[in-house]
Order: sequence, then structure tokens, then C-alpha cells
Amino acid sequence: MGLKTFPGGVHSDDFKRFSKDSPIENFPIPSKVIIPLSQHIGAPAKPVVKIGDEVKTGQLICEPGGFVSISMHSSITGKVTKIGRFPHPSGNMQQAIEITGNGKDEWVDLIDEPDFLSLSVDELKSRISSAGICGMGGAGFPTHVKLSPPPDKKIDVVIINGVECEPYLTADYRLMIEQGENVISGLKTFMKIVGAKTGYIGIEANKPDAIANFKKLLKDEKDISVVGLQLKYPQGAEKQLIYACTKRKVPNRGGLPMDVGVVVQNVGTTIATYEAVRYNKPLIERVISVTGKIVNHPRNLKARIGSSFDELLEYCGGANEHIGKVISGGPMMGFAIPTLNTPMAKTSSGLVIFNDKDAKKDEEHICIRCSSCIDVCPMNVMPSMIANSVKYEDWEGARKAGAMDCIKCGCCAYVCPANIKLIQWIDIGKNKITEIDRARREKNNEK
Repeated sequence: MGLKTFPGGVHSDDFKRFSKDSPIENFPIPSKVIIPLSQHIGAPAKPVVKIGDEVKTGQLICEPGGFVSISMHSSITGKVTKIGRFPHPSGNMQQAIEITGNGKDEWVDLIDEPDFLSLSVDELKSRISSAGICGMGGAGFPTHVKLSPPPDKKIDVVIINGVECEPYLTADYRLMIEQGENVISGLKTFMKIVGAKTGYIGIEANKPDAIANFKKLLKDEKDISVVGLQLKYPQGAEKQLIYACTKRKVPNRGGLPMDVGVVVQNVGTTIATYEAVRYNKPLIERVISVTGKIVNHPRNLKARIGSSFDELLEYCGGANEHIGKVISGGPMMGFAIPTLNTPMAKTSSGLVIFNDKDAKKDEEHICIRCSSCIDVCPMNVMPSMIANSVKYEDWEGARKAGAMDCIKCGCCAYVCPANIKLIQWIDIGKNKITEIDRARREKNNEK
């Protein structure tokens, strides 16, 4: 059977070569961590500790701030030394908790329950929620919420997203090579919770050894299979991955995977879920790729949440050229950050370092109406028309052109010969439309 894919998208150098052959290493326990209160989509977590409190590794330090929110836990043993605003991996300043270590690594009590799949659905979801797990591919959607669809949304397929289509990043690839059994255990957990009979693990063609590894591990499984996917960006976007694996189309205008009976989970999220349901282990560490052609020793590091980017880079030997740009995440959908003195979060899949030449911004020119951006858009919207509407503050025009369906993958900007900053313009439009809709709702509620 041939490789599967979706309409649209772009082909680019994946730049995986820098770190793909680097096995996962344990980054030393940091002397200090900064735990952001917002590491996920939804309401920020609420602190349950105060300055001066002593905490253990894995101890609850924040409770969810609402239904769409998650818990936070200390990733080291030490003392809470500050609660305030710190640099955030999204590039701005946000509330966070600073914990200074005491040189020990005293964990809260963990368990080992090999027969975890015999637990009730409610108990499995409770452990996932208590562990503070969210989507670790970048979006950060609370996992327990994704696993709780309305009764009328019947889920029959769970897809594990092993695509990792962002250039440079190889953290999920290494996890699939080194912890394939745990990925399968996490997938089975998801399938039991939502009642799905079919499981897929979608992997792009540039990871043939990962595909081979899962085919070997799944040879006796009749309900779970590997789906080989064409090398094309953004193959790992939820709607595109669902179409490639099942040919089901998630509707635009606010459609969700559950509307077509599917739940999608990232590889890192899947392993964190396995560790939560088996060991009661909270999400206090993850694998992150520290990479780029000017990084002396690109690596995939298993590091505690809240570790500083500058310490991660230093552990990888630093850079051999002047740093022109630092990206938290991948270069297509990640965030350019102003300082390396920024903590990694649960959604920090990568730290990509560019030199001055590669970071140089090309001058934006007038649109030449070539339609390249429309041809490659995986969501079938019109990026150039959205951007033009936003420039003239025609917010309804931007909405009609598909602004709210944009997934900000960056394909349009990648192919634009005029170097128009399409994603930035679309993002301005999405934010303004959201603001307008919120104001309308509040006005209607007052009546």
C-alpha cells in the first residue's frame, strides 16, 4: 500500500539530520526552575503554594483554573522563591512560579500498576487529569478534556501523531525508536477511555526505522496499525492527519476531530499518559530537541519542565556562530523568543538556533496575485485575500476568506514570492475577529 497524504502543503528540507541520530539523554536536574502557569490552551492554573513553601519533585503546586485547564507540579525538590512575571516560551511575559532546588531529588510517592488497563475509565481519566497532561506537540490542549467528548460524539478511531513534520525536531522520533512499547500502551489507554475499536500510528516516510519498529511491535495486534505518510508539511496537523489516515474530512467553520469520530494524540502526550496511569507520575519532564546547524552538539534531552533554555543550549556545547534568532518549538509554527533566559514548558518540543544569515528577514513586497499561497493551503482558505482584508481592517472580509479556519502552519508564507508576512497578518485578523465576537456575546448577554 502506498504512502498516504492530504491535498495541499509544501515540500521542504526537514533538517532532521542534525539531531535524529542523537539518543535521548537525561539533562541534569537544574538548580532552579520557572514553572509557567499557562502551559496549555485554556485558563491559567492557580497556585496552591506560596513563597517560602518547601516542595518535593512531583508535588502539586497549581490546580486547574477551570474545566479547560491543567494542574502543575514541581519538577525539582526545593523552595518556592518567587511568584511573578517571567519570560514565557511563547515570547512574552507571563505569571510563573520560581522554585530553587536544595540539591536533592525527593519525589512524591509513585506506584507501579502493570495491570493499569484493567482500571475503570473514570480512574484512568482521573489519573491523566491529576498528572497535568496536555498536548505536547505544541497546542497544549488538556488531555482529559479531549478524552471527554459529549455523549453524542461517538469516537471509533484514535490516531497517534508520530509525524513530527516541523523541520529540525526529532524528539518524537527518538521516543518512537526508544519507547515504542510505551507508545502502544498509551494508545491502548486512549482507546479504552473513548471506546474506540481502531488505533492508528501515523508516521512520515522520513522515519522508516520508526515505521519498521512499530510494524514489528504490532505484528500480533489486529486493531492497531501503522500508517505510512508522505513527507509533506503540515502532515502532522490534526485535520490533515485524520484525512490521510481515514479519508474523513473534519469540517471547516469550527469543526473538531470528534465531529468525525476521531481523537488525535501526540507521541509525547501518549507516553506521559502511560506513565500517569501506570505509575501515577505527573508530567514534570519531557524530551526536547536542541538543534540547529550552529549548535555544537545537537541533542534530544529529557529535561525537567521549567529548565532554562540557556542551560539546555550550554549543555549542548553552545553555538559556534553569533546567534541571530532563537525559536521555541519548530521554525514553521514556533515562537521567536527575545531571550534564552526562558523556561521550557510542557509544550516545548524544540529549541532551534539560527545564525544571522538564516535569521535575516526578507523585505515584504506587493502581492503579485500568483495564487501560490492558495494552492498550498491545507485548509483551502485564501491567505492573500485574508491578509489584504486585514490590512484594510475589513474584518468580515477576512472572516469570509477563511481567517478563522487558518491553522497558522506557515505554508503560505513559505511559498510567497513577495515575502508577505501572511501568517502575521492573518493572526492579527484572527485576534480582532475573536475580539469582535467576544464583544458581541457580552452585549447580547447584557440584554
